[in-house]
Amino acid sequence: MSKRISLREFQESLVRRLAEAKSGERRGLLGVQAGNENWLVALADSGEVLPPPPLSPVPLTQPWYRGLANVRGTLYGVVDFSAFHGGPLVAPSGHARLLLVGARHGVHCALLVSRASGLRSGDDFEADGDATDERPWVGQRLRDVQDRPWLRLDVQRLLAHPGFLDAGAG
Repeated sequence: MSKRISLREFQESLVRRLAEAKSGERRGLLGVQAGNENWLVALADSGEVLPPPPLSPVPLTQPWYRGLANVRGTLYGVVDFSAFHGGPLVAPSGHARLLLVGARHGVHCALLVSRASGLRSGDDFEADGDATDERPWVGQRLRDVQDRPWLRLDVQRLLAHPGFLDAGAG
């Protein structure tokens, strides 16, 4: 009986914290690491974060397209976000996570990232001077209080980019 009560309390607490996180701007960003880059994703665009399930490879695709993942009966195309940017492949184990970014936009897509680094506040970052980035899905270049560089991910632009949509090997 005590296990049921504590599980219920945990679930209620989790629901309350997620609702506060999504409604408040205080911690409105999710930090992830993909290869050697730190990324920030708006919680509204981030979707679910989970350990990678077994991936089913898909032949004749780009090396950064890691295959399909079955998440509770729904298939998601998995893109290695580090390799997509020319970085090292992420091993789908250990600290690696799947970030289900496309569900809100009607796309069953997941990003394989090296690790999730937690919720962040926009107040903890400032613009990185005149730094620019040629990747259209980089919404903004930022620096945190420890002077580490971060990139703000524009999920909608990423999902609409022709290079991201063309996972077939050319």
